[in-house]
Amino acid sequence: MDAAGQESFREFVAGRSSALLKTAVLLSGGDRHAAEDLLQNALIKAAGRWQRIDEPEAYVRQILYRQQVSRWRLKWRRRELTVAEPPESAGAADGVAGVELRLVMRGALARLTARQRSVLVLRYFEDLPEAEVARILGCSVGTVRSTTHRSLARLRELAPELAALGPAAVEQKPSADFSPVEVRP
Repeated sequence: MDAAGQESFREFVAGRSSALLKTAVLLSGGDRHAAEDLLQNALIKAAGRWQRIDEPEAYVRQILYRQQVSRWRLKWRRRELTVAEPPESAGAADGVAGVELRLVMRGALARLTARQRSVLVLRYFEDLPEAEVARILGCSVGTVRSTTHRSLARLRELAPELAALGPAAVEQKPSADFSPVEVRP
């Protein structure tokens, strides 16, 4: 990679790594360490082809998705026990509800399977259409629909307290690691 390419790559990493890390955290079920590894590996792969990439962010996101799919397709996985981290900062006066929502949502997402989590992240956090999610995950649109349906049902089962927070809390824009998935009672 030439000097201009290196500078371009550095600028991309500096400008977009926090947004990409949020996606990686969601894909890894709230495990920040696994998310950092996932993002770092994606950036390493992208750096090798940097000169030939037309849309860098889309390319890196595609690598993130595919790496996560590869991880949950492995026959053996070493699971580590994750623990809740203290919330960053409350922010506004209504910050307690937001923190509570993030903690409940993070815990519920972490208890979903990797495939369910990936589908929900792509559909609701990345706001991708079903056809695009199917293309990224290498499955049919029907599989995406049924997985989304089962994932949301499982999320409702795992976190019934989300309904108790009320619709205003679910619709509020988060300030931390991820965006909540709308859960209807």
